[in-house]
Amino acid sequence: MRKAVILLTVVALGLGGCAIGKSRGKALDEFAVARNAPLVIPPDYTLTPPVAGTIGISATDAQSQAIDALFGGPAPRSLTESSILDSAGRDRAPIGARSTAGDPATRVVDKGAATPAIIAAPAGNGQDASAAIPK
Repeated sequence: MRKAVILLTVVALGLGGCAIGKSRGKALDEFAVARNAPLVIPPDYTLTPPVAGTIGISATDAQSQAIDALFGGPAPRSLTESSILDSAGRDRAPIGARSTAGDPATRVVDKGAATPAIIAAPAGNGQDASAAIPK
């Protein structure tokens, strides 16, 4: 036991002694690793100021341009899909209907336990799907 303690002490002093010979006041220079890139003046794009009296781009135009750039514009709908949407009244839907659907002041019809049972049904491939409505 005593030999193990002496051995551990010698190893600890030996490893700790490696730091004694180095100077502690000398710090590393992080700029010695890589050179700093020189500052570059950006090119002049000669942007013209807006002219008074002309129509600028509105927020809705900018939003539609961004959506078109991201998603490629509105997708063409089939004749069947268009007729279903027309019969469902897509032209009569109030703007912001999705925002008012979750509003606590919105009046909703209680459908009983059928809807929570359908939502809580386990996921599957649909071949053997079934849902039992509690009574």
